[in-house]
Amino acid sequence: MLSMSTIPCGYIPMLVVFVSDTPEHHCKELINSTYNSSRIGPDSCSRYKVNDSWKETEELGNDTEQCLDGWVYSTDRYTSTIVSEWDLVCENAWKVPFSTSLYFVGVLIGSLICGHLSDRFGRKPVFFSTMFLQAVAPLIQATSISWVMFSIFNFVRGLGQISNYTVSLILGTEILSTSSRVTFSVLGHSGGFGIGYALLPFLAYFIRSWRMLLVASAILPLLFLPMWWVIPESPRWLLQKGRVEEAEMIIRKAAKMNRVPAPEVIFRNGESLELMENKQEKRTHTYMDLIRTTNMRNITISSLFIWLSTSMVFTGLSLNTSNLNGNPYLNCFFSAAIDLVAYVVLWLVMDHAPRPTLIFCTMMFCGTMLLVTLLVPEDMPIVGLVFALMGKMGSSGAYTFIWVFSAELMPTVVRNMGIGITSTAARISNIMCPYIIYMGVYSKIVPYIVFGTISVGTAAVSMLLPDTRNSKLPDLISEARPIRRCCCLK
Repeated sequence: MLSMSTIPCGYIPMLVVFVSDTPEHHCKELINSTYNSSRIGPDSCSRYKVNDSWKETEELGNDTEQCLDGWVYSTDRYTSTIVSEWDLVCENAWKVPFSTSLYFVGVLIGSLICGHLSDRFGRKPVFFSTMFLQAVAPLIQATSISWVMFSIFNFVRGLGQISNYTVSLILGTEILSTSSRVTFSVLGHSGGFGIGYALLPFLAYFIRSWRMLLVASAILPLLFLPMWWVIPESPRWLLQKGRVEEAEMIIRKAAKMNRVPAPEVIFRNGESLELMENKQEKRTHTYMDLIRTTNMRNITISSLFIWLSTSMVFTGLSLNTSNLNGNPYLNCFFSAAIDLVAYVVLWLVMDHAPRPTLIFCTMMFCGTMLLVTLLVPEDMPIVGLVFALMGKMGSSGAYTFIWVFSAELMPTVVRNMGIGITSTAARISNIMCPYIIYMGVYSKIVPYIVFGTISVGTAAVSMLLPDTRNSKLPDLISEARPIRRCCCLK
């Protein structure tokens, strides 16, 4: 169920590819003009002036003027987008990347607060609250009467999406055993995200109106809300709060469902009170605990950089699919299919290689493919497309794996806060992504230079983190695995 819950999280961030796409357009025909040509003007933002004279007919001059009567948009691909709805072209074109950046501002705020809320009030309440937000926000956004209203609810959608995605990972990680944890994180959790991403081009192909596409995106979150009575709270979190009886009840219920006999005593007194007896761990933990000790400070700083860089590359390459050569629906599907391939390959090798080595290999592969793209001649666009998609596969594997890796690095008492703050850093880079992609309008190689260079740097930093493969999840801050001594910050 938790794996299926990430399907909406997969298509909601990428809705912008179709909802905010710019159709082909040109100036409207001159009012009361004898000219009926629909392509009067040197570009889509201007038209030739009409020289008024004493003659009975009008003549076109060489001077141009702005599209004073608005624009005509092609409906060959879309019935409508927000661009055609509110004329977000020419001098208003900046509003398109800005509204996308506001979505990632919402993602940033959600990353920051969801960890603290779920550590304080529980994983389950926050999970279903944000699922409800994912259902309601698109429905209201579909009724937007202005670009401002649309942008506000873009922010709300971003807040709900990342909060739900983060908490679902933490909940599943804490419920499952060590052997099942990796399979859930890579094939289940990330696989659900990839399936949702792959569903988007099919939805967008058959639903060409941006309003109805938003309505359709709300259906799955609504259908998932009754799962409140099926998905349990995290037993590990309940133990951390001293609610031992509730934790035992959940474990016995799970054992009954799996037809496995449960022991008469699940938690001995010494085990169930272990986390509460330590004075350091009795207090309510805050974000300061992520940098209070030398080891946690090193882990947090390194994780911040890796999250920021990996998320920027992954998100940037995902949003850039509409700018690639070819059909945007097929490009989006290929990008999603590449992600699914990356998840399967990662799952097959992750138990056989150290965790830092996997991030190093995936990000180095991504950076190499993107930088090689710069060497491809302009008259070979298909080759450039292949290299770009291969780079996307590397970033997809790394982005998926940092969720698993971070959950294993952070102790239970600050796990959600730790992943929340590192994910927040990632969203800061996401806010910049639409503008980095927009730079490609002036030079197509600029995004690849930026993303490729960052990928190589991330690969180097990843080797500084400890290996957590096949290890028990740390509960206390003192149980966190030490970072490699070569990078200790005293």
